[in-house]
Amino acid sequence: MKASKDAYGEVLADFALFMKLEKGLSPHTVAGYLTDCSKLSAFLRGRDLPALEDATLDDLTAFLATEEVQKTGKRSQARLLSAIRTLYAFLEADGRLAGRENPSEKLESPRIPTYLPAVLTVEEVSAILDSVDLSSHEGHRNRAMLEMLYSCGLRVSELVSLHLSDIFRQDGFVRVTGKGGKQRLVPIGAPALKWLDHWLQQRALWPVGRGCDDIIFLNRRGGKITREMVFHIVRQQAEMAGIHKTISPHTFRHSFASHMVENGADLRVVQEMLGHESILTTEIYTHIDTARWHQTILRFHPGND
Repeated sequence: MKASKDAYGEVLADFALFMKLEKGLSPHTVAGYLTDCSKLSAFLRGRDLPALEDATLDDLTAFLATEEVQKTGKRSQARLLSAIRTLYAFLEADGRLAGRENPSEKLESPRIPTYLPAVLTVEEVSAILDSVDLSSHEGHRNRAMLEMLYSCGLRVSELVSLHLSDIFRQDGFVRVTGKGGKQRLVPIGAPALKWLDHWLQQRALWPVGRGCDDIIFLNRRGGKITREMVFHIVRQQAEMAGIHKTISPHTFRHSFASHMVENGADLRVVQEMLGHESILTTEIYTHIDTARWHQTILRFHPGND
């Protein structure tokens, strides 16, 4: 029986709506998953399967064993596997598997080496913050941005999208809109609030572009500051502070989380503050803490004299 292209297309269209509306996944993730599942669809059509619902564990395993998949990196394979599992979880929840076993549940995940992101020490963070020239036109803005990246563990996309109405000063919280439009409340420390207030006093003297009345961080023309500009500012300040590590705005987020874990913060709390969907993503910071402890032991152990 020949595979129906319409049957495949209809399932992928419904799957796209499911990811957007029910799962709240970001447009980038939705696009990536659809690309991956389209590749699977092409493979299954080549095996004359009538529909995606008819795939077995052997079919999925054969697809993952193809040269096209195997020549990609382990992380790409892991994303592909995640896309397939999400697709078949949708088909199962929607009753489209007709009581059959979900074939993706027994797929083996590729082994991915633990990636430990670069982090700054507390002293390095302080050096970067203190390196900002407050006499410059953008000084107070830049200091406030860096303070909030570190104090709140923000992604750069979350930072540039902050609104004045997102700051709950009396409660000590900031409302953050993360991936997929999901919102969370994150505590904001006194130092970050202090520098934010300094910037807002300066902001009152800046031009404000159309539609930017509620945007916190502006560029010189009064528009919303870009991600690229924040990257430039971070690297510029690191260089001025004499920090030779290759860093980005995300390094402040990693450093914030690492320092929280080092100081005994509950991992679930850190997960909520960072907006991670899975605790597994947050657990990377326990590995950083362990790696640093291990390096310290090797450095100071009396047997290494």
